[in-house]
Amino acid sequence: MTSIKKTFTIKLDDDLNKYLNIDSRNGGEMNNIVFSILLYIIGLISGLGLITLFFHIKKNNASKEALQIIEDARKRAEDMEKQIMSTAKSEIEIIKNEAIQFAKEKKEEIKSSEERILQREVSMDKRDELYQKREALLDEKEEKLNFKVNEIQEEKSKVDDIKNEQIEILQKISEMTIDEAKKVLLDDVKSSMTKEIGQYIKEQEMEAKLTADKKAKEMLISSMQRYAADIASDQTVTVVDLPNDDMKGRIIGREGRNIRTIEAVCGVDLIIDDTPEAVVVSSFDPLRREIARITLETLIKDGRIHPTRIEEVYDKVSKDMKQKIIEYGNDALFELGITKVDPGLVELIGKLHFRTSYGQNALQHSIEVAQLSGVIASELFEDINLAKRAGLLHDIGKAIDHDIEGSHVELGINIAKKFHENEVVINSIASHHGDFEATSFIANIVAIADSLSASRPGARNDSLENYIQRLSKLEEVGNTVDGVDKAYALQAGRELRVIVKPEEVDDLTAHKIARDVKEKIEATMKYPGTIKITVVREVRAEEEAK
Repeated sequence: MTSIKKTFTIKLDDDLNKYLNIDSRNGGEMNNIVFSILLYIIGLISGLGLITLFFHIKKNNASKEALQIIEDARKRAEDMEKQIMSTAKSEIEIIKNEAIQFAKEKKEEIKSSEERILQREVSMDKRDELYQKREALLDEKEEKLNFKVNEIQEEKSKVDDIKNEQIEILQKISEMTIDEAKKVLLDDVKSSMTKEIGQYIKEQEMEAKLTADKKAKEMLISSMQRYAADIASDQTVTVVDLPNDDMKGRIIGREGRNIRTIEAVCGVDLIIDDTPEAVVVSSFDPLRREIARITLETLIKDGRIHPTRIEEVYDKVSKDMKQKIIEYGNDALFELGITKVDPGLVELIGKLHFRTSYGQNALQHSIEVAQLSGVIASELFEDINLAKRAGLLHDIGKAIDHDIEGSHVELGINIAKKFHENEVVINSIASHHGDFEATSFIANIVAIADSLSASRPGARNDSLENYIQRLSKLEEVGNTVDGVDKAYALQAGRELRVIVKPEEVDDLTAHKIARDVKEKIEATMKYPGTIKITVVREVRAEEEAK
């Protein structure tokens, strides 16, 4: 603006000078002054007009630039809006897909839970129907038994009446009471037969010694088959260590939903008490207890404990446990060198690892019986492999006795028949506890090996109370025999030392007392292995010198 004004002023001065020069040449001085003033006014007005025009043009240009800037900003805003809308639509689509996937997974979980619940309901209905049929059958049997009992009682009353009449007739004829006649008869028999019985026993024992080589196998089989233990388990709990006591609250869950889910899914009882950093898993089924333990330890390590996660971990552990069971079965077969075993039977053999009897592991017991059977068979020139196979499978019924009703012998027979085992193996399973007669020598060998494995020291757990009761009972049996002064149980109940009264018992009668004690022990007691009875008769002559 300033430069334009200076340019305009310079140009006006030049024109005025030119005009003054012309005027000086053409006219007077006054006219030149007036003319110069007019020219100056005209130039001033023209300059103002030009300045106004310049500002107007500049204003229009600024307006256009502002409009252009606004238009550019609007376009950029529209582009940004389109970009934001596109991004938002993509994120909305992703969130929508995730929500659909989550809903699908939840729906599948709910469907799976409903199927399991339905299967359990069907199983419970079948069991209820079975129990109702059994109850009706038992009622029918009870009615028949009551009817038979009434008939027997009536017959018994008639027999008693006849017996009483005969006794009265005999008492009149003999002029003696029943007790008097019994005492006379017993005294006569005792006095006449005591020495003969003792002599007979001694002669028979001498004959047995002479024929020991011939009778050794039969005597060994007879002595080792006497003991049959009840099936029970002393180990019913497992302790799971916790990182801290706060984990107990997480295991219990809100309103106890976590602990209820664990107990329902795993089929065990969780005991959470004041014991620091520990939870007790209780169940009579060792397999369920082991699965529950691994499931609980996995949940504790993972940290996510809620019903859905509990079911997922339980399913995974159950699948892994099945593979582990098969590995246990294959390891046992490899250790014994047994081949050609059905995969289903291998799995049942592996399940024995999770069964116990008096604290003794069933799979380890079966392997031990198989080894012992093979050793005995080799000494007696029998089939070693067949003896091992029969020894390994003799308790196979214990693999399913927690799930199916029936004794392990009956279940084992059915399993062996299902997998087409040798008849010798089936008979070994049936006869190893004396439920059926042994039809082969290998069956007798298996029964012997089973008794050896169960009765060896340290094989099975026994409480102190049961141990003391067994020894007391053993001494009591010895003391009840006439002529015995004192009986002592020795070597943890494997030997009974009987001391007799020398003034009442002679050497021959001592043999009879030993036999009587043996028969009473076999008839009244259950014991592992064998018990040696030793009768001691000692005569001492004493005098005192004064």
